[in-house]
Amino acid sequence: MNVLLAILAQNQDAGSGSKMWIGILLMIGVFYFVLFRGNAKPRKKREQMLANMQKNDRVMTIGGILGTVVAVKDKEIVVKVDESTNTKMTFIKDAIRTVVQEESDLKMEDSR
Repeated sequence: MNVLLAILAQNQDAGSGSKMWIGILLMIGVFYFVLFRGNAKPRKKREQMLANMQKNDRVMTIGGILGTVVAVKDKEIVVKVDESTNTKMTFIKDAIRTVVQEESDLKMEDSR
């Protein structure tokens, strides 16, 4: 920021100073929308998916583990990963990548 102020101080011509400030403010506005607002929709959709997760949903974790939700707690979920040995694992909710509706959902996730 100090470098930017030094450059502005050197270029204080009669009309160029105000033009430069307008350009800088415009760049800051564009960066804001690209960095913060661009992720708002996917983030809200993901938060809604995690909030609506319930028992017996089939899920896939970010590590690729598939399982069925056994219990939903405040920030954790318990997932049964093996039916034959009744193996259960506990994950934080943020570790869930998606709720799988059908096998075709897995194929769409693989293409990303």
